[in-house]
Amino acid sequence: MAALVQEQHLEVFVDDFVFTFQESRDAELDLEFPDGIDADVFLNAFPGRVDVSSAGHIHTVVVSAQVWDGPPPVEDPSAWDVRDEAPFESVSGDVAVWTPTMGRTDDLIALGQQGAWRVRVHCAGRAEAAALRDSAEAVVGVERFLVQFFPN
Repeated sequence: MAALVQEQHLEVFVDDFVFTFQESRDAELDLEFPDGIDADVFLNAFPGRVDVSSAGHIHTVVVSAQVWDGPPPVEDPSAWDVRDEAPFESVSGDVAVWTPTMGRTDDLIALGQQGAWRVRVHCAGRAEAAALRDSAEAVVGVERFLVQFFPN
């Protein structure tokens, strides 16, 4: 049975309906964020990068980022609006969080080792976030993500 190695709780500012997890040594990537963004796809994978779409245009999402030593247990599907999984390659063992206008954030997820990984992303609160698209108020934590990295 896989064990949880670490968990971080992040608040990520989303703009243009997307944010990304990208290999920390981004200069080594063939396609750097934001090139290739497609906000119509929930999870869009590139070598060393995974873009995640949001239902809200500009708001702050809550992300629980987990690192596991093997495939994590399957989450109850009724707790999530959408779920997807993709490959992730890391040459440094660290993952940076990026947004279209703010660029690279200070958030860093330490995988603990380089190599081939999988990333599983769950999201809840999408309908609520979409309903608040035109809100003049700051929207924080309406849309929630669980992001699980585990060795491939």
